[in-house]
Amino acid sequence: MNWFFYLCYIELMKNINNRTTEYNIEDIFLKRYSPRAMSGEPISKEELMTLLEAAHWAPSASNNQPWRFLYAVGGTSDFDLFFSFLNEPNQVWCKNGGALIILLSKKTTTEGKPMPTHTFDAGSAWENLALQGAAMDLVIHGMAGYKKDILVKELNIPEDYDVELMIVVGKHGNIEDLPEPLREREAPRQRNNLSEMAFEGKNGAKLL
Repeated sequence: MNWFFYLCYIELMKNINNRTTEYNIEDIFLKRYSPRAMSGEPISKEELMTLLEAAHWAPSASNNQPWRFLYAVGGTSDFDLFFSFLNEPNQVWCKNGGALIILLSKKTTTEGKPMPTHTFDAGSAWENLALQGAAMDLVIHGMAGYKKDILVKELNIPEDYDVELMIVVGKHGNIEDLPEPLREREAPRQRNNLSEMAFEGKNGAKLL
């Protein structure tokens, strides 16, 4: 590679949070990660609604918008209830969160027809929420570690809905306040090379 092409290549790359891209993408994708250290400071209603506003502008098949959000702010009985649904390892650090959100997806359209993309579309809403949170310099951490059966029973979730994710929202705190095993993980994670994920055409399918 000659110097001209090398310099052009370097200009395409971006490094933020110790993450280096192969192409020049928007900063927000590298700024977003899933920290655990939170300060215990409250999350305002405006901050919470801003996150949900961003989330509900996600794309969805035929604009069916299957995502639903249940939220609880810190210091309320609802927060204590939502907190009880979390598995113990998540409770250890989520106790300093300012809000908890449960992301649901509706499995059928308004006409009652099955919606095969409901989970995928709800994932798009989660991504919007996570990116908006990164732009606001908030901790946004999605979790699969919760007691789904208990959550569904306690909240009387209708059968037409799937529970997709629990999300904690908080203000950044000190890493030193986390248990020792979690401190090492309190950093933006890397991704595999793009060449391991993206393949061209029919021949590319052979590389899967």
